[in-house]
Amino acid sequence: MIYPLAFSGAVASLALWFLYRTNDAKGKLFQTTFFGALGIYALSVLLSDASLGAKLGILFRDLMAMTAFGLVFQAAAAHQRWLVPVSIAALAGLVGYYQGFMAHSFSSGSSEIQGLAAVYDPSSELLVELAEGTGEDALATVARKYELKMERAFTPAFPEATELDDYFAVDVPPQFSGNLDEIIRELQNISSVDWVEPNETVSVAPQPGNPPPGVNKRFGINDPGLGQLWGFDAMEVDKLFDYMASNSLSPKRKALIAILDTGVDAQHEDIKDNFHSTKPAYDDDPKGHGTHCAGIAAAVSNNGVGVASFSRDNSFVEVTSIKVLSASGMGSQRTIIKGILEAADAGVDVISLSLGGFSNQTKERAYQKAVDYANEKGAIVVAAAGNSNRDAKGFAPAGVPGVIAVSALDEELNRAGFSNYVTNLEMGIAAPGVNIYSTIPNGRYDTFNGTSMATPYVSGLIGLLKSLDPELDTQGAYRILHKSGKKVKNTKETGRLIFPLGALKELNQQNQKPL
Repeated sequence: MIYPLAFSGAVASLALWFLYRTNDAKGKLFQTTFFGALGIYALSVLLSDASLGAKLGILFRDLMAMTAFGLVFQAAAAHQRWLVPVSIAALAGLVGYYQGFMAHSFSSGSSEIQGLAAVYDPSSELLVELAEGTGEDALATVARKYELKMERAFTPAFPEATELDDYFAVDVPPQFSGNLDEIIRELQNISSVDWVEPNETVSVAPQPGNPPPGVNKRFGINDPGLGQLWGFDAMEVDKLFDYMASNSLSPKRKALIAILDTGVDAQHEDIKDNFHSTKPAYDDDPKGHGTHCAGIAAAVSNNGVGVASFSRDNSFVEVTSIKVLSASGMGSQRTIIKGILEAADAGVDVISLSLGGFSNQTKERAYQKAVDYANEKGAIVVAAAGNSNRDAKGFAPAGVPGVIAVSALDEELNRAGFSNYVTNLEMGIAAPGVNIYSTIPNGRYDTFNGTSMATPYVSGLIGLLKSLDPELDTQGAYRILHKSGKKVKNTKETGRLIFPLGALKELNQQNQKPL
């Protein structure tokens, strides 16, 4: 907290210094206060747990902003009638600057989605893109100097469709871990290196919820856990089921939803009949996070056990698992991208990512190429906005262009207190994410919180839409979700709440033919 408080103190002292510039005593007092606060601010940045490059970047950005505030105050001091409105505008500007920039500079604490310090994977800290046709020999000089180990990072099935096959994962030995900034600079100076970015880590952990509020509504199906699905009531899923039955809807083909996570318990009583195995190694879940998401997206409905999904008669979607996180819930940008490529190569329709992390990159190039590859193969990528009560634009993969990012709502349809906001994303949408009851391994059920839980609701609905219109792409799916979605109390921050019946009707209208 010293960092933002010292910055705010310096800005306030600067304003008062200009205001009382003609009063020698007060002017000198606020001048001294300004330089004192400025010194504390600078120390808070320089002593922070960040790389030297990051510290210098933060100092430059903040001091430029402070200069801008100072120019405004100088103009206001010269025209006293402007003082009150300018002060109000400056306060609003300071709050906005904190939320948009300063809040993401450093981190403390943790959350389900990786905490706010971007941490590099110790087994392969960097991802390096080489120019087309260049081999790893181009890195030999730097590799020898720092004893770097390298291997090809990604092996897409269709390398002609992407540049990800030109990426190498670089492992920096422990004795040179303090030289990362230097290593990055030297790699960037190699003419055949197109790009260098950190291979950031990701961690997920199920966040226990409270018993959900009871639901008395009848949905026309017999799953006993329906009474705990408050989200079904909020999204009026009974109307969806009535519409599907009365219009005798049938899919053009089953849509396949891939849960990229800690795995899925393929033998769970409420998942197994909707499960498609990609690899046997992916069909268990020691953590429980992936199985909970799979139940939300594609639980078997109307089977007399457990919960249900949007696919009322189970002919519309099925679910598969691709492990991108370890048994402890740990992974990295590289493991997630490899999972996206694998899912796309397997022909899935929806890639559901209930994971992510804070990113220091202004542009996630490798993630972007992976999303583009998946889109080219016909898959729609959906990702959790994050659980840090911050701007999802600073998180990946949620902030990557081409991804539909999902925020979480509570039972009152407010943005959940932990949920990141999607205000600054092109494709943000909302779904229930508090006290969500779903499947966990070994035939059990439990209640969790998180944008992780909201994400598979959206993935499940997009899967339903894709089963009716297999040609539906990301932009088309988002337009439908946004146009048909319901406004809520914090719509600007959360995006609209998905409304399944409205989405089906909107798809019908856009296709201009009966479903």
